[in-house]
Amino acid sequence: MHNIRTQPLWRGLAERRKWGQFLIGRGSGEIAPIGGRLQLSGRYYRLLYPCIIQDIKVLEKNWQTGIPRMNIIQCNSSNSKGVYCLQYDDRKIVSGLRDNTIKIWERDTLNCVQILKGHTGSVLCLQYDENVIISGSSDSTIRVWDVHTGVMIKTLIHHCEAVLHLRFDGVNMVTCSKDRTIAVWVVNSSNDIVLRRVLVGHRAAVNVVDFDDKFIVSASGDRTIKVWRTSTCEFIRTLQGHRRGIACLQYRDNLVVSGSSDNSIRLWDIHTGQCLRILEGHEELVRCIRFDDKRIVSGAYDGKIKVWDLEAAMNPRVPTATLCIRTLDEHTGRVFRLQFDSFQIISSSHDDTILIWDFLDQRSPDHELTRQEEQEVSSNNQMSSFDYYQEFLYSDNT
Repeated sequence: MHNIRTQPLWRGLAERRKWGQFLIGRGSGEIAPIGGRLQLSGRYYRLLYPCIIQDIKVLEKNWQTGIPRMNIIQCNSSNSKGVYCLQYDDRKIVSGLRDNTIKIWERDTLNCVQILKGHTGSVLCLQYDENVIISGSSDSTIRVWDVHTGVMIKTLIHHCEAVLHLRFDGVNMVTCSKDRTIAVWVVNSSNDIVLRRVLVGHRAAVNVVDFDDKFIVSASGDRTIKVWRTSTCEFIRTLQGHRRGIACLQYRDNLVVSGSSDNSIRLWDIHTGQCLRILEGHEELVRCIRFDDKRIVSGAYDGKIKVWDLEAAMNPRVPTATLCIRTLDEHTGRVFRLQFDSFQIISSSHDDTILIWDFLDQRSPDHELTRQEEQEVSSNNQMSSFDYYQEFLYSDNT
């Protein structure tokens, strides 16, 4: 099935519904044994396909008006309360806390399975990949940890004040600091990270950076966004418009989305520097922001998370007042960081919690197929409804 290989939504749905493992390597209409049972043919997939489409429709509706299923992680910080940063995947959530630690949580149980200690100040930013976690702190250091063992591999000392944000891609790393500078690093290995260039130009703390192979984008308390060329570190342009300092941004393709202490969100064309849209609705500083092809999700010091329609926002004819899809307000403190995908938002706050907002309906995977299953069960080895759903999809990879 082509969609599973090319579309993140379908791939994620396959993983969550547990039928993705049955989709590879079978042709249409083929019958083959799986686990001692007969493989169902392509016609069963044609019956199930509407069920998948229905799942997608329900998911989209839940983003609009549904009540997300919520899980709460109480971080139980020992002294100072607050979770400043996080990143997640299907198996873990990695969080950086105000109490100087990095805590790793198991997704299935939501238990804390590891605590990394070494920073002597709050952990303000982090990112991980399949090999390392790299963290930045108010202690002015950047630390590199083995993602599997939690062992500290290296400490980088360069910035003279708090490291406020960092991004890396396995080859390059960019960090920024309260010291008003941006540092560009070459990552040769987890134990060999070399300073390449220091970028100077902001007149206040540099709060956030993002980059790809074309541009480095930075935002500062000086109310500006600056764009630099990644290959040469050459300064290109300044984006101006926010009335107060800028706390967060994300850059992807041609679009930059920023959030500010003027309580607004702005969308920018990175090539022209033009402000494409202003989103207003938060009552305090916009602290974190992420976007994908469909949505912008923002978190603010008012304790609220807002979901915005990005596709509509890119159409200048759509009224700005209609662009906020919904507001989530379960946090009791400032929202510091969030990430999201097609199915969920995971956010962290000054209230010392991590909230998982799950928008995928949690009903049984065979919700549309009960009647068909009853008709088929006698001729298909009395398969359970869950097996029926799984094997149903295996047989057609068109």
